Amino acid sequence: MDGRGRVVDNIFTERLWRSVKYEEVYLHDYGSPREARQNLGRYFNFYNFERPHQALDYHTPADLYYQDCPLPSTVISRKEESTLF
Repeated sequence: MDGRGRVVDNIFTERLWRSVKYEEVYLHDYGSPREARQNLGRYFNFYNFERPHQALDYHTPADLYYQDCPLPSTVISRKEESTLF
């Protein structure tokens, strides 16, 4: 994130971290770094594949990124995840 457009990149990064903090970190009291990594991993999966974004006309980032190709097989939705455990 250096060179031209750096300010715009910073805006997107700050928005992402604000969402992470207010929608995940501040709501949970992690007992260990491992638990924090697991929950943050789940949150980023949710953020990219399930959470609609107003700036993207209420689509998910994955919808737009993978619109011409199938979703990767490693993506597990929260609904599928709840049945696994």
